[in-house]
Amino acid sequence: MRKETRKYFFSVEGKTEKWYLEWLQRMINDEPSAFYFVKLDCQVQRDPIKRAKSIPIIGKVQITHVFDYESEEPSHGQQFRATLDRMKDAQDIGKSIKYVLGYSNFAFELWIVLHKADCRGALVHRRHYLGHLNRAYDEGFESLDEYKQEDGFRRVLAKLTLGDVRQAIRRAEAITQRNQADGCVLQQYKGYEYYRENPSLSVWESIRRILDDCGLLEACSSDSTPTD
Repeated sequence: MRKETRKYFFSVEGKTEKWYLEWLQRMINDEPSAFYFVKLDCQVQRDPIKRAKSIPIIGKVQITHVFDYESEEPSHGQQFRATLDRMKDAQDIGKSIKYVLGYSNFAFELWIVLHKADCRGALVHRRHYLGHLNRAYDEGFESLDEYKQEDGFRRVLAKLTLGDVRQAIRRAEAITQRNQADGCVLQQYKGYEYYRENPSLSVWESIRRILDDCGLLEACSSDSTPTD
């Protein structure tokens, strides 16, 4: 009996996020134990309203917007909230759309690192993820730009498994728990929640939902304990 296909919508800021989601789709669809096939409908589109308008709506649709909280500088905070404004506005264009926040603070590189290692402690600048990436993936990238080139990023993806995704979810959840325990203030804006402090992220929540829907999350119990 052929599996049902479930569709999930994303808008992302850059190509690495899109390549990651394409990889995740292939991994899930190649997994015999998955309850469903998945279609991760992903578009590189910084403007949530343009993304919402591009989707033919039949019934309710949930879209995850994957983007970065660049830094605690006022200009970046303002830019982040402006994107949240657009996400909120996209829900009011006459379609049955719910926009979900999938942020990373500082950057999506944090989520990629968490597949292989923990990432404790605040960083001063996003370029400092380079060392974490090189150690986690046994690479020698000289810059984040080199890492983001298609050949380099696909080399990283080739070293990942669904087990690594489950570990990343667990590590990301632990970061959220540490932020709560440390008394970090959960910011509330236009119905969205986020931390100004890094590391913090919510992109894992949408990935967790997909794996859970497909019956692939429970394997966490048999995965090894995350290590640094």
